[in-house]
Amino acid sequence: MKRIIFLMFFLSASLIAQNMTNNVGRSLFADHKASQIGDAVTILIVEASSAVNGAETSTSRNSKLGVSGGYSNDIVQLPSGKSLGVTGATSSGFKGTGSTSTKGSVQAKLSAKIIEIDDNGNLIIEGTRNIMINKEEQIIKVSGTIRPQDIGPDNTIYSYNISDAIISYKGEGSVSTVQGPGWFTKFLHWLF
Repeated sequence: MKRIIFLMFFLSASLIAQNMTNNVGRSLFADHKASQIGDAVTILIVEASSAVNGAETSTSRNSKLGVSGGYSNDIVQLPSGKSLGVTGATSSGFKGTGSTSTKGSVQAKLSAKIIEIDDNGNLIIEGTRNIMINKEEQIIKVSGTIRPQDIGPDNTIYSYNISDAIISYKGEGSVSTVQGPGWFTKFLHWLF
């Protein structure tokens, strides 16, 4: 009798068996990686940029014109021993140098949500983080496309693995206002 009950239990369990890939999010032995619309993935923003550009130009131009000659007592009455001469010279030059240098660095950590899955299976993400401290608001926004295989086992991805990435970091408040020029200075810059 025990064998028949065991056989019936085994057959009923095999008839209602589930696909384990559908339950991977509930498994005790699998890491849950974001893969569906609405899932969250942690973005580790580690961006550093540096650019240097320099230019130097130098031009030069010289020209001289000279006329000299002797004299004859018949044509021009000059004191003896003197000569008649005309000389002229022009010169111009230009030298210019210029250089630009920029550096930037951003480090942050925020979560983004999968908002769409494209035809190739890539995940389109979007995330925003607002931080308010003493009436000073800092806003971090990230959007772009990631590959599911780039997501780490702890459900994180570095910002340099995001294609078509748009990362913005801005602040609003009294500190940001003080750092910018005043309205009169802006008006003068607009005029000149």
